[in-house]
Amino acid sequence: MTRIENYDLSGRNTFGMKVKCALFIEYSTAKELESIDWDSLPKPVMHIGGGSNLLFTKDFPGTILHSCINYVKYVDVGLDEIPVMAGSGVIFDDFVANVSGNGLWGPENLSLIPGEVGAAAVQNIGAYGVEVKDIIKGVVCYDTVERKSVKFQNDECRYGYRDSMFKGAQGRYIVTAVLFRVSRAFAPKLEYKGVREALGLSPDAAVPEDLTPQRVREAIIGVRRAKLPDPAEIGSAGSFFKNPVTDAVSFAHVIDVAREEFGPDVTVPHYILEGGMVKIPAAWLIDRCGFKGAVQGGAAVYEKQPLVIVNAEGKATPSDIIALEKRIIEGVGNKFGIVLHPEVEHV
Repeated sequence: MTRIENYDLSGRNTFGMKVKCALFIEYSTAKELESIDWDSLPKPVMHIGGGSNLLFTKDFPGTILHSCINYVKYVDVGLDEIPVMAGSGVIFDDFVANVSGNGLWGPENLSLIPGEVGAAAVQNIGAYGVEVKDIIKGVVCYDTVERKSVKFQNDECRYGYRDSMFKGAQGRYIVTAVLFRVSRAFAPKLEYKGVREALGLSPDAAVPEDLTPQRVREAIIGVRRAKLPDPAEIGSAGSFFKNPVTDAVSFAHVIDVAREEFGPDVTVPHYILEGGMVKIPAAWLIDRCGFKGAVQGGAAVYEKQPLVIVNAEGKATPSDIIALEKRIIEGVGNKFGIVLHPEVEHV
């Protein structure tokens, strides 16, 4: 177990914010985590994964914990549905590569999402019609209040859009392992036009029977790389805002505004959800408000994907990013009457 005081977190958050914490602890096993003297730690205590969904707004006065529990274990390989246990410190994309490379279906649409397995289960990451909750069977945690290991079934995790009960538990539960369910059964999810195009399929074309999870993974990677920055080269936290979900009346207002400003033939992309609610891509709203490429100090809206705010040259401050975030929220709200909410956690 590693313990470092006054630790530089610059390399622990993909935004590249130059901040420090009072104490950093990195552990390799659940037993090491359980052995920590919690009462003696500088407060508050926060657990991070790959730091890919965080915006540190200032130095952190307490303790930052990080998991290095790193294993992927196939529990039973003889069934169509195969349980796979992964340690919380496993790079999530490495897990996807492992599963897809073994010809198994489930996480391939989540390829190249940055972060680690534990954080993925907390955040309920999602992309291209799949959320990680769809393949999670259970989550193993350390309960910092009861000081013991606990297990939660999928339905106990109360998963929602980029949400789970772990986010509302104020850090009580630290994920140590996640049990996934993947499948041998042919089950590609190709509802998104861009993914079908990357596979060379027209909207109405039948899915070829020889399509593999690895081919879908490669297509997803190509789509993501074409429009999203590599955090290793340009600091960002991926999608900065959640896609807003609104009612039919508010969506009709968005259509009216769009047609008035951009012409009667404009199409507002959207997805109809259960109960008649409508999800609108935040990227479209931001783009139509003219924010693509907008600059605020060292921060900017990524020119290829307006849903992403970047630390353009590595010199952005937290205040630059927050100011740009506020500009975007106000601009979209004033034009379309839709309130955007950040997906990135502010610390």
